Amino acid sequence: MKGIKKILLPALCAGVFFAGCNGGAAPGQDAGAFEEAPVEDVNAYAEFEESIEKKEITPDEDKGRTDYGKERERKDGKVRSYLTGKWVDESVGDHRPIAVMLNNIKEAQPMSGVSAADVLYECVVEGSLTRMMGIFENYKDLDKIGSVRSCRNYFVYYALEYDAIYAHYGQAAYAVPLLESDYVDNLSGLSNIGGIVFYRTSDRVAPHNAYASAKGIDAGIEKMGYRTTYRDDYKGKFTFARDDEVVVPDSSDSYDAKVVKPGYLINKPWFEYNEDDCKYYRYQYDGPQVDDVNGQQLAVDNLILQYSVWEQIDDKGYLSFDCHSGGKMTYITHGKAIDGAWIRYDGDQGSVRYYDPEGNEIIVNQGKTWICIIQDSNGDKVEIN
Repeated sequence: MKGIKKILLPALCAGVFFAGCNGGAAPGQDAGAFEEAPVEDVNAYAEFEESIEKKEITPDEDKGRTDYGKERERKDGKVRSYLTGKWVDESVGDHRPIAVMLNNIKEAQPMSGVSAADVLYECVVEGSLTRMMGIFENYKDLDKIGSVRSCRNYFVYYALEYDAIYAHYGQAAYAVPLLESDYVDNLSGLSNIGGIVFYRTSDRVAPHNAYASAKGIDAGIEKMGYRTTYRDDYKGKFTFARDDEVVVPDSSDSYDAKVVKPGYLINKPWFEYNEDDCKYYRYQYDGPQVDDVNGQQLAVDNLILQYSVWEQIDDKGYLSFDCHSGGKMTYITHGKAIDGAWIRYDGDQGSVRYYDPEGNEIIVNQGKTWICIIQDSNGDKVEIN
């Protein structure tokens, strides 16, 4: 199609890591109601960019600037946010973020409180629907976040990249072993603190009416005795542009990205670049995606398309994604896109880092980021023009 960049998937670390896949849905857990999703027998890594595949990529200053594992800047009671790179009060920036599973089916729109998230993840679940997860740094003024839905194990791995406390209402059985790990702190609506953290409204039918509040989240964290500050060995996720610095991919490897379509089949979302404020505005289900609390359309400064190996793990359509080994990625900002690679360091509690074709860590512009997890076999459905 004219004006659309062809997506090639690099053969970078194509091994698969699927944890917690040991049984079907248990009573009281989210069994799901959907049509079985077909699985394509596709070698998505048959084509690749040799410049990425052959490089030994490490988070090292010898391959460009990196903030990985470095002490954050502090001044006058403020600290660099791990989520946005901006200066925030230490009471905010040192507090562990909350990761909330968000219901993204049409019947659950519009969402509430989602515009306050600093990082948003979107990924396919069963039946080709997408579910979202918001990473919130400063959620203290929010009375309504949601609606909140159930856990899938791959979302837990994404939340661990931020040392976040993970909030969900129910879970697939495959996620239970991971949720019970001693390094996962979670707030479940089906646990004995469910009534503390979450509440239901009368304007929607269950399960689309469960919400969390800041008061409830903090009460649940206190009840569970969870740590409220980042762990001492947390290394961060992004390397951000410096103050008053704007990074626009301008090499021969970059290309225009004014409209971005991740290719999800049900909600058919897209992002449109606004040159006035240099943000990408979100649309889905044939119209703007807005926050019910303030009426704002969702908008972010950065988009990341993160391609992952995946598989269907049972006849009910449950999926699993490789969250560790690496693959192709596309970084999009200020109307431009550049392809590169992602890889995760330091295991489950480590984070994914992003690299350009030369092996340099990608510098992410300060602000909010939306990360779309793309099934590697569906790269041909992505449109960037």
